[in-house]
Amino acid sequence: MTIAVPRRAFAVGAWTRHLVVLALAAAALLLIFAGEVRDVVHLWWTSTTFGHCLFIAPVVGWLVWARSGELAQLQPVAWAPGLLVVAGGGVGWMLGEVAGVALARQLGLVLMLDGAVVTTLGPNVARGLLFPLGYAFFMVPFGQELEPPLQDVTVAITMPLLHLFGVPAVVDGVLIHAGRYYFEVAEACSGAKFVISMVAFGVLVANQCFTAWRRRALFMGVCVVVPVIANGVRAFGTIYAAHLTSVEAATGFDHIVYGWVFFAVVMAGVMAIAWRWFDRSPDDPAFDPARLQTRPRLTLEVVVAGVLVVAGAGVFPASAAAIMARTASLPAHIALPEVAGWRRVDLDPRAAWSSYHPGADHFLLGRYADPAGDAVDVSVAVFARQEEGRELVSYGTGVLREDDRWVRVADLAQIEGGRAMRIVADAAPGTGGGEVERVVATWYRVGDTVTGDDKQVKLATVKMRLFGAPEPAIALHLSAVAAPGHDPRTAIERFLASLGDPGAAMLRIAESPR
Repeated sequence: MTIAVPRRAFAVGAWTRHLVVLALAAAALLLIFAGEVRDVVHLWWTSTTFGHCLFIAPVVGWLVWARSGELAQLQPVAWAPGLLVVAGGGVGWMLGEVAGVALARQLGLVLMLDGAVVTTLGPNVARGLLFPLGYAFFMVPFGQELEPPLQDVTVAITMPLLHLFGVPAVVDGVLIHAGRYYFEVAEACSGAKFVISMVAFGVLVANQCFTAWRRRALFMGVCVVVPVIANGVRAFGTIYAAHLTSVEAATGFDHIVYGWVFFAVVMAGVMAIAWRWFDRSPDDPAFDPARLQTRPRLTLEVVVAGVLVVAGAGVFPASAAAIMARTASLPAHIALPEVAGWRRVDLDPRAAWSSYHPGADHFLLGRYADPAGDAVDVSVAVFARQEEGRELVSYGTGVLREDDRWVRVADLAQIEGGRAMRIVADAAPGTGGGEVERVVATWYRVGDTVTGDDKQVKLATVKMRLFGAPEPAIALHLSAVAAPGHDPRTAIERFLASLGDPGAAMLRIAESPR
């Protein structure tokens, strides 16, 4: 007697086995990279810019569930080439670890998890899950680099509106003097978090509500442009309200409205505008299973595939640890150099400033003056080895720290290849009050690379760690205060002419015993 086994029952049994292996492999990856998971979840929970990331995982789960009917018609298979995706994510994570770039590490981890799906479920299922797998990358916090240019755009929108409504206003970089008050268009006011959230939302809507790629592209353009304009209008509204009432009332109202109402209103407005052009029904299938019924080659036993995913991913943390264990040799003590034509003087308490490099093996801060009355503050940080929390460049380190009393006004033209920035702050309490303005020029040295560009620092760090001997990583900051008859940029240039080439000067300082 022959017993017929329903095709559906066979598929369900196969799915159960493959999903169990996938779940175990994914849990092992999250355990291996638990530190990365902890850091990114903490950022989701504490940062208003990336709070939307908390919702991405549930959305991905919903997207997978919405495809369950189509997925059930596919046969999962363990597929060896999926291990290449895991390896690609592992390499990305390792390069991020070596360079000290959290974004690369987090992208690498998501890619490894996607690779686990491809390896344990096969290419047909992965093609059916292509959008959810791609959308998972929105769990990675990104976009802080948008803040400076968006600050400038916000100012460019706000100023004409203030003049149109009769508010006397002048702008200096990101500082607006309007009527009775000064306003800073800070990073938090740039609208970056609004744009990032709208992009994540827009990608989801574009996939679920449109089929034509032209309409999808136009919708995504609206999702970028509208929040940028809306943020400029919001900033104008805050300043105008302060002009009419008080700054306390205006900013308090702004935080409540912008945080809880404004974003929702703009999002609803974008959806209302786009509604009539939606060309995909909610009942339409996400994909056609008949087109994905191919017979993959290079298949594996699923348990073997799961073991290889975990073992392959585990190689990269061990490799990164071995690479980063190398340490440059430094003297026990170092000192600021003697500079011809300049003498060491006390720091200025009224304009107190210091660069911020936590974890540096050596940190020096001093002030030099010349007979002409110019004065330059010199800050040097030297690292024998960089690691998490002890990096030459990272967010909130360098010229300005988080919640610093000093505020970036504008970036300036480079000084001898170094990045130049103008910053301002109120004078230190008890020193007479008023506003203090500084120019700070910054150079970094990693191996043979001398630059003022943070990205070049990261690339040079990877190059040195992978292919060169360990050498110290060094930051040099030269800063001068603006004063009547004393241009800070000119003072820095004159001091640098006496100090010599910044790269050579940094190396001399790092190698000079006290």
